[in-house]
Amino acid sequence: MEKKNTAVVTVVGRDTIGIIARVSAALSHHEANILDISQTVLTDMFNMIMIVDISLSRFVDLAAELEALGSELGLQIRIQRSEIFDAMHKI
Repeated sequence: MEKKNTAVVTVVGRDTIGIIARVSAALSHHEANILDISQTVLTDMFNMIMIVDISLSRFVDLAAELEALGSELGLQIRIQRSEIFDAMHKI
């Protein structure tokens, strides 16, 4: 997988119906393709991480829509380019 065209999306907050659907719809709207996804619910806390291909997306517009969606749903939704995410989490 070519890292320069991928991003990491994280979603954290109270579990509710439709989180995955709404985030996936926003990604689709910006032509971002989900390459990998993992999600868990502990008690009522939702946590998801996605690796997405953003080669056809305008990153700034996608990030703004995900931030607005997070505010609407009461969630923390963040997107970072993979190379920045990797550099920040390197031991």
